[in-house]
Amino acid sequence: MAEEDRITMSQKESNRLYVIRQAMDKAITQEQAAALLDITARQVRRIVRSVRKEGDAGICHRSRGKRAHNRIPDRIKDKATALCRDRYREFGPTHASEKLLKVHHMTVSDETLRGWFQQEHIPYRSRKKRPHRQWRTRKAHRGEMVQMDGSHHDWFEGRGPACVLMGYIDDATGRVYARFYEYEGTLPAMDSFKRYIRLYGLPRSVYLDRHTTYKSMARQTVAEELNDIRPMSHFEKSMAELGVEVIHAYSPQAKGRIERLFGTFQDRVVKEMRLAGVTNIGEGNTFLDGYLPEYNRRFAKEAAKRANYHRPIVNKRALDTILSIRTERALRNDFTITHNKKLYQIKSNIRAKKIIVQERTDGSMRVLHNGLRLKFKEIEARPLKEKLPAKRPRLIRAHTQPVTHPWKSPARALIKARMQRQAISQNRTF
Repeated sequence: MAEEDRITMSQKESNRLYVIRQAMDKAITQEQAAALLDITARQVRRIVRSVRKEGDAGICHRSRGKRAHNRIPDRIKDKATALCRDRYREFGPTHASEKLLKVHHMTVSDETLRGWFQQEHIPYRSRKKRPHRQWRTRKAHRGEMVQMDGSHHDWFEGRGPACVLMGYIDDATGRVYARFYEYEGTLPAMDSFKRYIRLYGLPRSVYLDRHTTYKSMARQTVAEELNDIRPMSHFEKSMAELGVEVIHAYSPQAKGRIERLFGTFQDRVVKEMRLAGVTNIGEGNTFLDGYLPEYNRRFAKEAAKRANYHRPIVNKRALDTILSIRTERALRNDFTITHNKKLYQIKSNIRAKKIIVQERTDGSMRVLHNGLRLKFKEIEARPLKEKLPAKRPRLIRAHTQPVTHPWKSPARALIKARMQRQAISQNRTF
């Protein structure tokens, strides 16, 4: 068979051709053929005319083999793929489609880009298959529960120091707040939470993992066991004072929304900061101030109920005191205390055995007693102890018994000699 006589058709077209041939041979009526093919009788008559005129090729669609009228020109395809290889390398199809439209005014759908990536062998990050887990319904009210966590990642791709992203996501709406810090600890957690509540208000509860920053692993003291009190971390104590319930997750999957958010940010935010030339934590936080409002505008959802469970802050000045690390220290007789392996001199004249050392989120430190602020200063060099002259060692002389000692009397010497002779004779007999 010649190449031009070969007809390629799909299974659907083959089935349609069989029914049309039955109608042409008068085995069934055209109305019956229309019912079998789920088309109109008028369409059946048009297909019959095409098959009689062109043969089996008449069953194929007329647009087969022709260029689509809405096909994207090759020059736009070449430009888009070149940008995705160079400037937007490793961008996913959806993210790359957004950047092409926003920056270069090129309208290319994400699925079109996905096909081009596969044709041109352009690598990109794809989603991994996850095991099936039971879906948890979102909270109904905004501020009813906020998921919180820290993400350790190479956020600046080697352009800056290592850091952690402290992230917050509202469970009901998916609204996001985030900020970069040098490490994940108590003071960064308190500082980020203070910034969050100043922006949105106090949430009803926070949902976080069992990191030592958020949950104390200390054993109960005797007094705590008697009073049925569990040990609390500094962060938990601050949340209790603010009236915010702390809920601890037992697995990363339990707080899946914040974990998926970090997965998205490790892809999108890293690449956006690369384009913006962000190289340190300060520039990263400035970038987030402009990026997060746009992100929330696009991806945040409406809560199921209109009520907002975020509460206003009554005393904003007290936040600096509540969200701080407060440690009890013993006051020595010379009015000094030790804290974090440093020595401090208390200048205020007070009578107390215990005082409170307060470490604030801005890096400052305060010393308090009964709510009053005390003056103090750090003792940079401890006073050297005065060395006393070394004592001369006392000579120890051997003790010699006097001549008048009983052991040196003549009678005692005779007795001793007699005993020695008896011992010698006894050894001889043996």
